[in-house]
Amino acid sequence: MTNYTYDLTYYIGQFTDQLYHSGVHHVVVSPGSRSTPLALTMAEYQQFNLWVDIDERSAAFYALGIAKRLKQPVCLLCTSGTAAANYYPAIIEAHYSRIPLIVLTADRPNELRDVGAPQAIDQIKMFGDYVKWFHEMALPSSEPNMLRYVRNQAKRAVITATSGISGVVHLNFPLREPLLPDFSLEGIWGTPFVGVASYTTSTTSLDEAVLNEIYEMLKKEKNGIIVCGPNHFDQLPDAIVHLAEKWQLPIFADPISGLRNGSHSKSHIIETYDAILKSNHVRTNMSVDFIIRVGAMPISKPYLLWIQQQSNVKHIVIDQVGGYSEPVNVDTYFLFGEVSHILRQLATVPISFHPTFLMSWQKWNAMAKEVLKSNARNELTEGHVISGIQSVSADDHIVFASNSMPIRDLDSFWLCSDKQIELHANRGANGIDGILSSASGMSATNKRTTLVVGDIAFLHSLNGLLMANKYHLPLTIVVVNNNGGGIFSFLPQAKQDSPHYELLFGTPQQMTLSHLAKAFDIAYEKPRNWKEYVQALTASYQRKDVTIIEVETERANNVQWHQTKWDQIEKIMLEELDGGTHVY
Repeated sequence: MTNYTYDLTYYIGQFTDQLYHSGVHHVVVSPGSRSTPLALTMAEYQQFNLWVDIDERSAAFYALGIAKRLKQPVCLLCTSGTAAANYYPAIIEAHYSRIPLIVLTADRPNELRDVGAPQAIDQIKMFGDYVKWFHEMALPSSEPNMLRYVRNQAKRAVITATSGISGVVHLNFPLREPLLPDFSLEGIWGTPFVGVASYTTSTTSLDEAVLNEIYEMLKKEKNGIIVCGPNHFDQLPDAIVHLAEKWQLPIFADPISGLRNGSHSKSHIIETYDAILKSNHVRTNMSVDFIIRVGAMPISKPYLLWIQQQSNVKHIVIDQVGGYSEPVNVDTYFLFGEVSHILRQLATVPISFHPTFLMSWQKWNAMAKEVLKSNARNELTEGHVISGIQSVSADDHIVFASNSMPIRDLDSFWLCSDKQIELHANRGANGIDGILSSASGMSATNKRTTLVVGDIAFLHSLNGLLMANKYHLPLTIVVVNNNGGGIFSFLPQAKQDSPHYELLFGTPQQMTLSHLAKAFDIAYEKPRNWKEYVQALTASYQRKDVTIIEVETERANNVQWHQTKWDQIEKIMLEELDGGTHVY
């Protein structure tokens, strides 16, 4: 045994031990040679939930799904070279979604860098500003001060990834050969440091002057709304409902706000605001005096268009310290701190607005819901895909929606429920990459997960099926197959009658999904109507592992079906607003 093997074993062993005791319980490994010391040691440690994914891009999104679901740091490990570059899309998503990831990249030592050595690229700060902290680790050493150093870096990585606004940490490990640790050595795990991150959230106290300022700002206003966008805030539903009830305000609840499901009161929650505001006539004839927003901007584009049309609206945004979410470019009053505590403090401000505006929104919401729920002919359309999942899913299920059309249909057709169902999506960078892997990571936390995904996004992240099948994850994948990019059918590109539309935007792939399911040895269903769809969902939830349910639709018909719903709601709303001549 060489002295370097001795150094390597104790150095990596104590890093591994400290990582676990600092709060990392899941490690996703992308196989490779240079990362051998870290991978072998983490497997030998036998305390981690260890996942192995041969595709780095899928591995990173898989780790993101676990971290998003558990709100805990998850470790990613890969070899040197371009392996780490494949982590980049998920790192960007984690940055914008505020998800804690700890990325460990093995690297060539300094003498093998920039000299033409194989599998050696510049990995120093390769993820740029998308990580909260980068650190180039020292070469392995078993000196006492170096073992203290390596433990401190493990502890600091976890604390940095999880404190304040959660995010990504990148540690780069230069490693020399030989790469094999010696696990016959005694005491390689050492003694963990104490004082690691506790994951408790401190309270925030707004002083009397701030509360008085809010009072003076709003006391003369009449019509206000609370908007809750995508977020990961703790104890939010009860706190935001409490404020709405105190101030008599409607709540516009994004589907992944955490407000549409659960045992909290939903009397003030308006889940159909996106459908109501689809009409430009409605938006033009409806005004608001102030908006209190919690979390990121909602998914709804009609809401964005509406507030852009408003003038002199007072905007208050509540967020964590260090956050800044204001893409509309309006004058905004920010309140930073522990969000649920701020909401409860605002509820002590002695304001109560006249309930007429609230009651109107409650009435409109009920009317719009009736339109969205109606299915007189028992059709199976893209909107009904969401309704079917909601009707069959049980408490403690997870629903994960892909970007493009599925998340928008989730916004429109997932109505308030007392079921304890979690709704998730990758809304940081809003891409379709890694969707299958993110949903698989969610289901890896022992929660039955249903993924709703279009055929393009499904094919784009097809490698995600490897993990789902390998680990027999409780995952139902509903593939809405309209043979192309369905969302573009709703955009101006589709109305230009261009000979290039199908090539550039429709992008039909002509894939037979049943053959793919067979190749991966995954259960497959293709329902033809609503009844068969509900039966297929029910059967999939009784299986212990993966099912693919293909719902075949036609893009043009889907646009018309949606437009009919929006037209019906517009007609109701214009009648409510005096035929569109009265500004509410």
